[in-house]
Amino acid sequence: MGRGGFEPPTFAVNHETKCEVLRDKIPRFADWLRVDEVKSKRTVQDYTQKIRFILNHIPSFDYGKIREFLKSLQEQRSPETYSSYLKALKNFTRFLGCPQLVSSYKFPRSPFQPKPIWSKQDLKTFYEALPTLRMKTYFLITASSGLRKNEVLELKFADIDFNKRMIIPKGHIGNSKHSWVSFYNEEAEEVLRKYLDLMTVFQKSKGKLFPISSRDFQLEWKEARVRTGLQIKVKDLRDWFCQEMGELGVSDRFIDAFCGRTPKSILARHYSDYSPERLKRIYDQAGLKVLL
Repeated sequence: MGRGGFEPPTFAVNHETKCEVLRDKIPRFADWLRVDEVKSKRTVQDYTQKIRFILNHIPSFDYGKIREFLKSLQEQRSPETYSSYLKALKNFTRFLGCPQLVSSYKFPRSPFQPKPIWSKQDLKTFYEALPTLRMKTYFLITASSGLRKNEVLELKFADIDFNKRMIIPKGHIGNSKHSWVSFYNEEAEEVLRKYLDLMTVFQKSKGKLFPISSRDFQLEWKEARVRTGLQIKVKDLRDWFCQEMGELGVSDRFIDAFCGRTPKSILARHYSDYSPERLKRIYDQAGLKVLL
């Protein structure tokens, strides 16, 4: 008896298979990733973009042409980039029913490199250089919650308990990501109040806490980088949060919960209390400060 759900079709892929034929199947591939594989919206977009790029750069979808593409990628790009394209290809060939085309390829092992963590002084300098109160608010909420960039950008007023400073993001589903709850600190609360006072009725009617286009976000963030010379990325705030909370004595499994990472150990999965009340108590006891 076959498995339930969307059954990926099996295509007769050979040296005569033209890439334009497969391009038409990308929407169905995206649907398969989203429904059958339970990939996040961001992963679906990433994989489909990469497959479209590959199909635009090889004349036919066969073992030899795929090998040439991957060899070129391996020689010219980083191991991380190579791995990301290989992941997309492995999923696409499974969807097509011809996983043997890339089954022999292994993911490269990247040597461990400790991440440099920005200092509080660097964060404060960068924060002060941000051009708008909206971006300053976004910065402090992101840095003090440990949430992902888009999770904070997609926040709606209904996702926040302003009395408890509690955030319930809804931006991710997937095998390694999960929406738990996180919190923002008193510094972020103070700036948030000022920001909300300045929001217009029209802006609030949109329902989103940070109604900002991707272009404007990039321009405002870039302005602070140019002013300070600090090449801080949004993801660096999440890394800083994890490091700082660890130094404040918070257990890894609770840091993972704040960051929306699925627990890995049996202890974390089955014997830890992740109730909002306990997470709130642990967060407040840590006394996290970003600017002081």
